[in-house]
Amino acid sequence: MLPASVEETQALLASGGYIADRALATTVHLALRMGRPLFLEGEPGTGKTEIAKVLAAMLPRHLVRLQCYDGLDLSAAAYEWNHARQLMAIRLAEAAGETDREALERGIYDRRFLQSRPLLQALEGEPAVLLIDELDRADEPFEAFLLEILADFQISIPELGTVRAETPPVVIITSNRTREVHDAVRRRCLYHWVDYPDAARERAILRVRAPGLPEKLSAQIVAFVQKVREGDYFKLPGVAETIDWAQALAALDAKELEPGAVDETLGVLLKYQDDIAKLKGADAARLISELPA
Repeated sequence: MLPASVEETQALLASGGYIADRALATTVHLALRMGRPLFLEGEPGTGKTEIAKVLAAMLPRHLVRLQCYDGLDLSAAAYEWNHARQLMAIRLAEAAGETDREALERGIYDRRFLQSRPLLQALEGEPAVLLIDELDRADEPFEAFLLEILADFQISIPELGTVRAETPPVVIITSNRTREVHDAVRRRCLYHWVDYPDAARERAILRVRAPGLPEKLSAQIVAFVQKVREGDYFKLPGVAETIDWAQALAALDAKELEPGAVDETLGVLLKYQDDIAKLKGADAARLISELPA
């Protein structure tokens, strides 16, 4: 049963531990009600992938994830013929005296010889949430494979025919914008840019994802991270890093931010040595001193 309103969609996400603002909840709601794919773009660590996971858990639906990478092709993403089994079937038929070559060819392109990959798996069987993660990492020609699925929730297999979804999957596409995704994909989707949260929403996220964290420490962590995001760093910390850092400081029994603890745990918040070296020491101490009392 799909949520009937934006408020219900926002509550559905919250019940799964995802604190969405009104604009994001509205876009997710429209994607669910209209049956349209949802294209989420934004910086790494802003919670794009997590939306698909929460929707799968709360609707509930089976999560099918296609992790994109350079060189991804149709055989790894959609389907592949099991050539070893086909060859064995031919040999068995020949051993049994089968001589009709056309019949042999028709027989080997049977559904039982087809190996399903994520895109096909999402169309068959139980209702699914299809997560096409980090599409920008795949080669541009791969996007052409997705157009039929995004438009009609089907895959055409030349040797077998068209496979259509009885229950169209909820499709979530994410991109970190390392390259531009083609307009043909964008036109078939509803779009939302997932930005870093403001301080109030990030504190709400920590209450859910790092329960038991002292309120003072939570407020200091969020204020510190928000200030870091204003700086010139190679990779700004996302929400995922904020949560990890909060959990790390809690594990060290920290009650408030102190320069020593910050310096020792910057590898949780920042992921590049140049960024850590730039912030560690005097700059970190200065940011701590500028935090609200």
